[in-house]
Amino acid sequence: MRKNGVKKFGAVLFSLTILAACGMNLIPSKDEWYMKHYFIMQDFERTIYKDLSDQGRVEFQERFWEARSPESKQKFNQRIETALKVFKKENSSQPWNCDRARILLLNGNPANIEYMQNDNWMASSTSNRNDAGSVNERDNENIEARTAEVWTYQHGQFIIKYVFNFVAPKRWQLAKVADAGNRYLGAFEKENKEKTFAINDVEEYAKKIGGLEKKK
Repeated sequence: MRKNGVKKFGAVLFSLTILAACGMNLIPSKDEWYMKHYFIMQDFERTIYKDLSDQGRVEFQERFWEARSPESKQKFNQRIETALKVFKKENSSQPWNCDRARILLLNGNPANIEYMQNDNWMASSTSNRNDAGSVNERDNENIEARTAEVWTYQHGQFIIKYVFNFVAPKRWQLAKVADAGNRYLGAFEKENKEKTFAINDVEEYAKKIGGLEKKK
């Protein structure tokens, strides 16, 4: 990496504030479907789902993907499969339930992935542009020697960065980045949610799930 790139990412690292991992404490741990889909759900879907009976939730889960395109479901399933392969060491029972998996499920593969090891940044993108930033298993690498992992996404003219700090023995924790491009992070995630997992007819769908059986 170029020297100016080293300085830039070094500055990013020193501007981090550790966040709670993934906000997973807000999600019912026994509802696996909800935990997997939580981050791609619209706010109104989460609100309705939490008030449903067990039978209502089963019906909701069916209608959730009926309201979306087959392509979006296929893309989600592919991301789940990637999470199962790549993050199994971090969370063996639920590989999709960790910070990096959340970002992958919502945003897909980053444009680039970089690491910090022994105070030096090094790029890890491939020579094939179509595979640049792809999230893959790295079983043969000394992951614990690295202290941070940076995922970069392009959002229009802006660069969005997600930084994950290594927390022993095997967790990667999402950190807050004080970077100019990240002021648009909320809009970036909202756009990915609403476009990648777009609802075909929001009004009709909302009526259907709003009429499902609720808790007594």
